[in-house]
Amino acid sequence: MVFSFFKKQPNKMPERPAAKPRPVMPVPEAKPPQTEAEEPSRPLPEPLPDLEFTASRPTAAAPAESRPPASVAAAAPAPAVAPEDDFTFDDFDSQFTNSSVMGIDVDHDVDPLQSCVEQVVVLYANGQDGAARSLLETFVRSYHGVEGKRFWLLLFDLLQISGDRAAFEKLGVDYAEACETSPPTWSPSLPSTKPVAGGLGPNKIFLQGVLTSESALPVAELTRLVGQKADVCVDCSKLIGCDDEVAAQLADLLTRARKLRLGVSLLGAEPFMERLNGRLAAGDSSHEASWRLLLELLQRHGTQEQFEERAVDYAITFELSPPSWEPLSAAPAKAVAGGSAVQDDAHYLVGELKGCRFEDLPQIVEGMAQPVLDFSRVTRLDFISAGQLVNRLAPIKAAGHEVVIRSPNHLVAELMAVVGLNKQARIIVPKS
Repeated sequence: MVFSFFKKQPNKMPERPAAKPRPVMPVPEAKPPQTEAEEPSRPLPEPLPDLEFTASRPTAAAPAESRPPASVAAAAPAPAVAPEDDFTFDDFDSQFTNSSVMGIDVDHDVDPLQSCVEQVVVLYANGQDGAARSLLETFVRSYHGVEGKRFWLLLFDLLQISGDRAAFEKLGVDYAEACETSPPTWSPSLPSTKPVAGGLGPNKIFLQGVLTSESALPVAELTRLVGQKADVCVDCSKLIGCDDEVAAQLADLLTRARKLRLGVSLLGAEPFMERLNGRLAAGDSSHEASWRLLLELLQRHGTQEQFEERAVDYAITFELSPPSWEPLSAAPAKAVAGGSAVQDDAHYLVGELKGCRFEDLPQIVEGMAQPVLDFSRVTRLDFISAGQLVNRLAPIKAAGHEVVIRSPNHLVAELMAVVGLNKQARIIVPKS
């Protein structure tokens, strides 16, 4: 039987350029075969037909169909390929890196109740009230006892904010039966649902540059808001000056707002007040409106001694009785969600806080003996605003000052906990 060491390739490889054949060495003379007498115990091996040897040995002819082309036979030998069995993990490590998926820390202790709460408040923060309400109506029947109360309170607040009193009262009956306690009561005075973009409250006005009667649009807007008895935040940090006509308008508006106890707050007014004070001289009666504006600013941001000193100068200059100093206790009252008036130094935020950066918050908190941010009239807080609030309060907390966030509704309070705001401020939620 004939065996061939050359197998037919399924796909013929492209031929390499032919190399020059090596010179054939002369065949040495064959020695005479040894006789049986010389080596009686060594049998002669049988010849192996059809086997090729090196060029220095005689070769047997292979069949034509198994014989490789002359060019392939004469070519340089191909590089050796390691067999599959020789592949090691060291080779794998040199070609691949570990997947980042392998580094994920799977938490098997996630609280399903907290996950449901977070799902609801995230939907509400994104303005998906219908989806949030649908989930809450399911959860109040799925969770019972103390755990379920969180969802009841979230649903009560959602119905209160949306103005659905019929559903609120019906839910109160179900709550009393399920929890065996009195339900929350409907508040007739709903907080404002007007969105607030980029400010601290429902309305923010910037006064900057030198204001004249031809460039006093912000003052006209302030006049409109005071006429509506709305809370206003006026940023004066970039205000350089104003003419007497604008000064008269500002003086009248601020005096009116103070008498009516409206929430009109001035931010960064001290530099402008100092420039105005330095420009007015006793005996010069040419800027009466600016004098009145100065006295109003001193009433809000100055000391009683500074106020009374300039009030005497005003009386001498215009031969009129000056305004009287009013103690700080007569500061404008703030109305809370229930409609009652509270006299304190808290900073009030109102409406839907969307995309707020709270840039002026550090300056506001710095001027407060006990920083209190009142959220009783805030209906919604989105993720951007919540994150910005964390960033603003973190340095204040690190400096050793405690900020109190007072009276947020349960939807807002739960979101504050989700973003970690409860680590930067003390959050006080009204008892239900």
